Amino acid sequence: MRAPHLLYMTAPRPRRLSEEDYPFQGLTRRIVAGFFHVRWSLGFGHTEAVYRRALAVELEHRGIGVAQHVRYEVRHRGVLVGTYEADLVAEQAVIVETKTGLVPDPSAPGQLLSYLTAAKLPVGLVLHFGPRGQVKRLVRSEYVALERRGRPISDPSGEKSR
Repeated sequence: MRAPHLLYMTAPRPRRLSEEDYPFQGLTRRIVAGFFHVRWSLGFGHTEAVYRRALAVELEHRGIGVAQHVRYEVRHRGVLVGTYEADLVAEQAVIVETKTGLVPDPSAPGQLLSYLTAAKLPVGLVLHFGPRGQVKRLVRSEYVALERRGRPISDPSGEKSR
């Protein structure tokens, strides 16, 4: 009797994501490393303000410039129609929102997207200091599209992101 024929199904190998797909990849990796260090060091149970301040200290220690409570205005026809306040902005390029609680806030990515739109920045991170540290990264797709068309993403100081 012949052995049954085996059919192996293989999924296509995922393509490696490039800097075009994830602008400021090196910077965000360093921020996430700082997040996990703070989470490990302080443990679970502090307020969002404590984690935000500790993360700012850790990022500065790692040589990353950071500003806290950065305000962004939204104007329509020259009239102020709203303001947003981001927890942290690293190197004037990446917005970082810190969250606490037992479960991640499902509205946090939408909040971060609003901040990114108002700030005209391409990348943001939601860092959840819960029982298990969690990271969500948002990249505004229009910035990725600009990069692919040969227009570099610039940070507010005018330097190219790479």
